[in-house]
Amino acid sequence: MSLISRLRWNEAPSRLSTRSPAEMVLETLMMELTGQMREAERQQRERSNAVRKVCTGVDYSWLASTPRPTYDLSPIERLQLEDVCVKIHPSYCGPAILRFRQLLAEQEPEVQEVSQLFRSVLQEVLERMKQEEEAHKLTRQWSLRPRGSLATFKTRARISPFASDIRTISEDVERDTPPPLRSWSMPEFRAPKAD
Repeated sequence: MSLISRLRWNEAPSRLSTRSPAEMVLETLMMELTGQMREAERQQRERSNAVRKVCTGVDYSWLASTPRPTYDLSPIERLQLEDVCVKIHPSYCGPAILRFRQLLAEQEPEVQEVSQLFRSVLQEVLERMKQEEEAHKLTRQWSLRPRGSLATFKTRARISPFASDIRTISEDVERDTPPPLRSWSMPEFRAPKAD
């Protein structure tokens, strides 16, 4: 008997996840937030160690053990963030994470500021979702709107580029001024007067 067949007895059979897409988005976004908070805390610790090393001139980093994470979200803040994360559509999850990482790289925030930055990214994504949904509704309304044919348009409106019922200032001025004298080489054209 092979060793591989003995080790596989406790593995669960592979099957599709029974979780809803909203739960998966929630879990993915919250894991990203937790990971980025840990990374921000590590960077903050490294910066403080570098400052301490410069001030004292001695490096004791080899002696210190890795401390436990000291900052954690309050339960209320975590619930609020989870409530916002559930509203995110799965197709916007990846762009939200990319935007969050981009802002973290640009700003290098402290650990306490990471959750506010995450909340602002989620609000941006929700606004973008809302705008795209409104645009989709308008597109759908436009495509479902009954269209008239050109034949009905022709009967409703007659277009005549030279005749207009609208009086303009230039017409009044042109009527009152005498026509300019033309040179002998140019024929003279006169419009029939409709008085």
